[in-house]
Amino acid sequence: MKITATIITLNEERNIARAIESLRCCDEILIVDSGSIDRTVELAEKLDVRVIEANWRGYAGQKNWAAEQATHEWILSLDADETLSEPLEAEILAMKKSGPRFDAYTMPRLARYLGRWILHSGWYPDRKVRLYDRRKARWVGDFVHESVIPDGRVGHLEGAILHFTCESLSEHVKTMDRYTTLAAQELAARKLTVPLSKMIIDPAWTFLKTYFIQRGFLDGVEGLIIAYMASYYTFLKYSKARIMS
Repeated sequence: MKITATIITLNEERNIARAIESLRCCDEILIVDSGSIDRTVELAEKLDVRVIEANWRGYAGQKNWAAEQATHEWILSLDADETLSEPLEAEILAMKKSGPRFDAYTMPRLARYLGRWILHSGWYPDRKVRLYDRRKARWVGDFVHESVIPDGRVGHLEGAILHFTCESLSEHVKTMDRYTTLAAQELAARKLTVPLSKMIIDPAWTFLKTYFIQRGFLDGVEGLIIAYMASYYTFLKYSKARIMS
């Protein structure tokens, strides 16, 4: 079992070295960059990984294209702001020795937000399929929230991907503005109407679910911020979708 790690990038000089250095269990590391104007490509090349520059195809399209360029059939897809934890790396190394029993594997993702690891608020365990045989799985999602859809047996790993999210509220607001635009474009493309009642009820429900049902209150003040921002994300997405329609 040989694995190619793929990372798609755009202006990720803050994160790229950390992500690459966590991928010691992989036989190839492939960076697909879509026009970075910072030091992303330079830093990646200094770490002696394979770098391809390619036009943007959308999140799912870019990740599928990256998988197609890989030397090996098994793909470990990582985002630039993620790393493998040491327990996850050990699990993957053990699997390489024994051979895979499944066609794709999920793993939990643990997020760090405003300097705190978030264990509730609907953010953990947040399992994702990230290790897969490219012959039996494919990324889907034209706009945002892309995911791997496996066509085969799925196993589960227990070690976590570590996700280094926003370091400041201003960064969160900027990121949310970009993603709500993409989410609204998806709603508009599907010709889904957003009634005013949905704009009122859904954000309130999102806050209640995140903070109380998903126990965001256990994540301290960061949990309160996450619940509020999730509510605002919902409102902003619907507002933009109505304007686009």
